Amino acid sequence: MREAAISPIARGPAWAEPARAAMSSYDEVDLEDMEWNAELGAFTFQCPCGDVFQITPAELRAGEEIAHCPSCSLVVTVVYEDDDLKELIPEGF
Repeated sequence: MREAAISPIARGPAWAEPARAAMSSYDEVDLEDMEWNAELGAFTFQCPCGDVFQITPAELRAGEEIAHCPSCSLVVTVVYEDDDLKELIPEGF
């Protein structure tokens, strides 16, 4: 069976293609490999730009898997199990 071609209208505008490509994840990081930063109230991981990727306990509880760097456009996918949240999130957060 031949695959149907996706029309340009279904794909969206051509100018949106670079933005979609930019949203791909730089890497995957285990939550266990991230550091807890009490000052930020977030788990952090070193970004190549010199800043840190950040994700908060509230974002993790909501099912978020993407940690953002506030200084550049890179993002990482945070890999975790629900049990990790109970063990790794400090009490009070």
